[in-house]
This record gives sequence, C-alpha cells and structure tokens, in this order.
Amino acid sequence: MKQLKVILSGGGTGGHIYPAISIANEIKLRFPNAEVLFVGAKDRMEMKMVPDAGYPIKGLWISGIQRSLSPKNLLFPIKLLSSLRKSKRIIRDFKPDLVIGTGGFASGPLLRAAHQKKIPSLLQEQNSLPGITNKLLAKKADVICTAYEHMERYFPGEKVVLTGNPVRQDLLQVDNKMELGQKYFKLDPQRKTLLVLGGSLGARRINQLVESQLEEFEKRGLQVIWQTGRLYYQDYKKYEERENLRVLEYLNRMDLAYAAADIIISRAGAGTVSELCIVGKPVVFIPSPNVAEDHQSKNALALAEKDAAVVIAEASVDENFPGIFYPLLESEEKMKGLSLNIKKLAKPFATSNIVDQVEKLIRK
Repeated sequence: MKQLKVILSGGGTGGHIYPAISIANEIKLRFPNAEVLFVGAKDRMEMKMVPDAGYPIKGLWISGIQRSLSPKNLLFPIKLLSSLRKSKRIIRDFKPDLVIGTGGFASGPLLRAAHQKKIPSLLQEQNSLPGITNKLLAKKADVICTAYEHMERYFPGEKVVLTGNPVRQDLLQVDNKMELGQKYFKLDPQRKTLLVLGGSLGARRINQLVESQLEEFEKRGLQVIWQTGRLYYQDYKKYEERENLRVLEYLNRMDLAYAAADIIISRAGAGTVSELCIVGKPVVFIPSPNVAEDHQSKNALALAEKDAAVVIAEASVDENFPGIFYPLLESEEKMKGLSLNIKKLAKPFATSNIVDQVEKLIRK
C-alpha cells in the first residue's frame, strides 16, 4: 500500500481538538508511515495544542458567525472566501487520500474543498445535537461517526455509524487507581470526595455555587477537589488553606481525580460526558447555557432520560441544588444506580471504531 495521507480538520474548542488528536494517534499506530496534517483556525487553541501533540497544522482565517448583531459578521464572507481558497491549495499540495472533520467552523472550508475534488471524507460528531458545520457537510460525507443514538434524525441514516467519542486511554483503568488518587490529592480515605469540573477555562456559576456551599460541605464531612479553571483560580485560591479543599486551576492527572471521586459536579461538553460514562461515577450535570444551540443541555438530558445522571439547570441552580445534591449524597442506593446506568453508556473503544471506518474508506 502506498503511503497514506490524511488531513484532520476541526477546532475552536478542546471538544473538537482532542478527538482529532486521538484519531490521528490511532491512525499512526496502525499506519506508522502515514502522513497526517491538521487544518484549524488561526489564533485558536488548536494552533498550539496540535503541534504540542507532534503534528503539523495549517491555519485558516475563519471564525463562526456571531449569534448577536456584531460588526464581526461583516468580515465573515471575506474570511470564508479566503479559507476556501487556502483549503483548495492545501488539498492540491498535500493530495490527501482521506479527510476527517471533527466539527467546528474550521472544518467547513477544508471538507468542502475536499468534496469538490471527490476525496473521501468522514465526519465525527461529538454532540447529541449536531453543530451547524457538520449538518452542512453531512450530505457529501461518506461516513458520519456519532456518539449518541438516533442521529439519523439529523443525518442521512445510511451514513451514520454509532462509535462513541474518543477519550483519553488512561481513563479506562480508573477503577484500580482510587488509593493512588487519594494519596496524590492527600485525601482522607474515610471521607466522601466531591470532584468539581468546569472545563479548562472554568465555569463562573459552578464556582459561585461551590463557594456558597463550602460551609455545608465541611459540616457534612465532604472533601472537595475543586478545579476552578484558569479564568477564576485567582478568585478562589484563598480557600486552599481549608483542610477539606483542594483548589486547583487545572488537573494534570485527570485519571486520578476521577479515581478519587465518589461524586462529580460537571459541565456537559461532549468529551466530558463521554469520559464520565467510562469513569462510571454518579454525576450532577450543570450544563452551560452559553454554547451553540444549548447542546450541553441536550447531552446531559440524553443521560438523565436513562437515569444515568442528574441535571440541574444553571438558571435555577441556587434554589434547586441543596434539595437535589444532598439527598443524593446520602443515598448509597441512588448513587450506585446512577453509576451502573452511566457505565452502560460507555464506548471505551470509540477511537478504534472510528479508525475502523477510516480503514473501510481507504479500502474502497
């Protein structure tokens, strides 16, 4: 077989970038001589994350349309034309055998240029409600790999393959790391541990909620690993001195944080939801309402419908949290039920399943 050449495109958020890197790693594992190129949006996080992962990347001058009236929207047609032209040059020069889109506006121009050249393409959709870019690209794509059931509501049914979302492989063994996690975070094995996640930047309302509950957490003997995020760490690091708190800007060992936790409060980004299914701990989701098409609420509710998680809307979190969270914390039966049900939804071999589809397209 001649040297395989693949372009992966997507970005804007970690939820689009991490899956793309995972897929690239699996492709390189199966085809060590494969040449892999990334295409992303200039000035977005992929321009650093992808080179850090060891892959070359080319940037397009592209951004999404602002949903509010904004002068930035006036530039959108110019950016789109510029990105389409550059995408055509990238396709012409690199000559890929296959292109893969993982969502985000950066993947739109690149995959459109590939479709015009009749190059096979695969889409990977992380959310239960697809993004605009993938909806637009679906008609010409060859395969659409999804993380949720019933996605034929949005995509051509004959193209949809339920694979799950790629996740970090070190999460597959968290069941065996509880003691290691407790030692790493200097926790008391006799006390229950709450893990609070708000994403790498942080979640302002979740942080405010945790701050308002600190006295109650302490009264109930609950210890907390509190990931505040980069934007908010300076506001909350003053609580580091409390014996039952571990206040952190970022979690370097996410596997050990998951392993040490008895219960988790989290946003509901697609990648996080997929990780939490594999981890199999009881979760209270507080979805962000500030994302495109409110897809975090859709992700969380898809689990809640199967009694696999609890969801509290951010708008009512202050009034509803105490009456939902503390009874759950006190009910071993309810906690165990949520754990069992969320674990049933796990797709631990998602990356491998997606690259199986890549191989089928190559053989065609």
